[in-house]
Amino acid sequence: MELHTNNMIAKKVAWYETMAITFVIALSWLDEILDIPYLLLGGPATPINWRESVFESVIIAVVGALIIRHTYRLLLRIGYLESILPVCASCKKIRMDPAFWADIKTFVQERAKTEFTHGICPDCIEKYYPELKNDNKAASNGTE
Repeated sequence: MELHTNNMIAKKVAWYETMAITFVIALSWLDEILDIPYLLLGGPATPINWRESVFESVIIAVVGALIIRHTYRLLLRIGYLESILPVCASCKKIRMDPAFWADIKTFVQERAKTEFTHGICPDCIEKYYPELKNDNKAASNGTE
């Protein structure tokens, strides 16, 4: 789920960057057609130069595509790195920052707004509580 969310964020950012680059290209063409410096600033009138506008548009599009690709990959990488949790090998606490370690239950309860309930998995029952395993088998067979 977290990777899906990060992927959606990266796609949204790429979409906004695409729109911004398209706006810059449109502004370049608008300037070429309307001669904005002549209209607004009183500069000398210049004729329309289609070759220059096409060249500028291609350069802007290529640079924009490279920027979008790089940003998208960086955002996916950041999302991946944010999903990694440093956990103590001994006590299973999670490192929040270099000086602070939090209990995993507290961390999950704060972030996911969930409550914990406890149980024992079949492997731990077999390893630590073999007498419970035998009781469970007898109860499931209907004999006690």
